[in-house]
Amino acid sequence: MMTRADMVAVALAVAALPFLYHAYWGSNTQGDAVRIFMPGQPPALVSLDRDREVTVKGPLGPSILQIKDGKVRFVSSPCRNKLCIHSGWLSRGGEFAACLPNRISIVVLAQEQRYDAINF
Repeated sequence: MMTRADMVAVALAVAALPFLYHAYWGSNTQGDAVRIFMPGQPPALVSLDRDREVTVKGPLGPSILQIKDGKVRFVSSPCRNKLCIHSGWLSRGGEFAACLPNRISIVVLAQEQRYDAINF
């Protein structure tokens, strides 16, 4: 059975959740650039301000990234499951996608990054 003190503690914890979410995970800052990680090369930094396609060479073959309207996504990749393509458009700071079989990953950079369990 809960006491009044338990109920007050639960109510305070529930009331603090929106503040904590906004303070630590709620950033929705639009991305400025994308950092592309490739095997055997230093990371490349590509701006999101101009529409273009970027071809990135990996061990399995080329992966194609599309940059459009301040967003980036994998369009084509030689991997089998195509999970990188299914991750869709990335536009907010801290968003991340990877083609693990091809050893290529991308992360959107912004003034304020969004943190989650993967990139915290």
